[in-house]
Amino acid sequence: MNQDYPAIRLFIDGEWTEGTGGAWDDIINPATEQVIGRVPHASHADLERALAAAERGFLVWRDTPIADRTRILKTAARLLRERAGEVGRIMTLEQGKPLAEATGEAQRVSGTLEWDTEESRRAYGRIIPTDPNTLLTVIKRPIGPVAAFVPWNFPAGSPMRKMAAALASGCSVVLKPSEETPGTAQALVQIFADAGLPKGVLNLVFGDPATISSHLIADPRIRLVAFTGSIPVGKLLAGLAAKQMKPAIMELGGHAPVIVARDADPVRAAKASAAGKFVNAGQVCTSPSRFYVHRSLHDQYAEAFVEAARAVKMGNGLEPGITMGPLANSRRLSAIESLVADLRGRGAEIRTGGARVGNQGYFYPPTVITNVPDDARVLHEEPFGPLAPIQPFDEIEEALEKANALPFGLAAYGFTESAATAEYLKDRLEAGILSINHTGGSVSEAPSGGVKESGYGREGGAEALEAYLVTKRVSHRLR
Repeated sequence: MNQDYPAIRLFIDGEWTEGTGGAWDDIINPATEQVIGRVPHASHADLERALAAAERGFLVWRDTPIADRTRILKTAARLLRERAGEVGRIMTLEQGKPLAEATGEAQRVSGTLEWDTEESRRAYGRIIPTDPNTLLTVIKRPIGPVAAFVPWNFPAGSPMRKMAAALASGCSVVLKPSEETPGTAQALVQIFADAGLPKGVLNLVFGDPATISSHLIADPRIRLVAFTGSIPVGKLLAGLAAKQMKPAIMELGGHAPVIVARDADPVRAAKASAAGKFVNAGQVCTSPSRFYVHRSLHDQYAEAFVEAARAVKMGNGLEPGITMGPLANSRRLSAIESLVADLRGRGAEIRTGGARVGNQGYFYPPTVITNVPDDARVLHEEPFGPLAPIQPFDEIEEALEKANALPFGLAAYGFTESAATAEYLKDRLEAGILSINHTGGSVSEAPSGGVKESGYGREGGAEALEAYLVTKRVSHRLR
């Protein structure tokens, strides 16, 4: 076990516990493949305790004055900023991303918590004019206990987007993070506890995903399901929620196209594309992952992309100067190797990268591919890794047709110096998130979410709290 890594526990009704499940999973450092800890599985009894705690906690938190809720949540945001380095180190150990990137993630999500907390003070209702004998109003009320399921790629960002919106709205939460990155979620929960969150309002469980999701979603005490993860799992959980007529937020996978128009600066576009592509080793649902470049710019763009890829410093995220860590687990390594093997078999040109580095740790280098045929798997399956397939196009309509051809619609990117082309891309690209002339990530003050099979619901911005609130119409006859 790693002495720098915390002992992992469940958090139920304000208490840390190993639970009663008796089963554990090893936690692997992806840079060394060493076991650094273990995570306990919640039993049926543990889940029942968490549900009962969330039900009681909701009644307390719902009726806590907004000023008091705000004070507690802002204290948590302050504590997170103060402990960002500690949280970031845990994240790097269990997920692999560079320490600076991990620490930055922890700092960034403190802003998410602050934003949602302030938005909760503006969850206004309204008075609707009607006859003098009736007071017709619309009010907003928290929906109730929330079951939140989050993946391993953003161990602080994904949990916080759900916890912040739910808690700010007055809901209680049962959080089920990935068993591969439990330490970061545990550190966040401890921060809320230290900030004075009443017991039962936030509960943390780990275990077999199918067992936990089926138990929590079917229980009538859970009133909302919030999930971030893959499309197949999202469809399964959405189906479970639909059987109970429960609302859900589904932030699912994507396969983000990048269109580099004829009038773009190819070098600038390539540098920006590479910067977005290799963040978190490409393990980002909004990562740019299909690159369509006007034929006149293709060679310059590809050369600049290769240069940027070779400049990435890959290694253990705890080492200074590292800009890209390993893939998070052996499954991702196998998946990337399979996609590259398919590309080679179809005659694509691997311009840089294309093979695992070393035999310890899940290191796979930035890989740029040209001469990619239309039927290559990487153009149809979300790579979720540091692969950059580049294809030329002649007319922008051709690029748009390819960009919109897949059932995904989370993020998309465009590069152009023309306002008219930018507006055309904004209108025609089928995605819930569109960036022009950059590949920046999500921000607290604006909504994020997908269309088509990339899910529904929005997180962030003024829209963040909508799913966690019930809109109630009240017609009060005065006399």
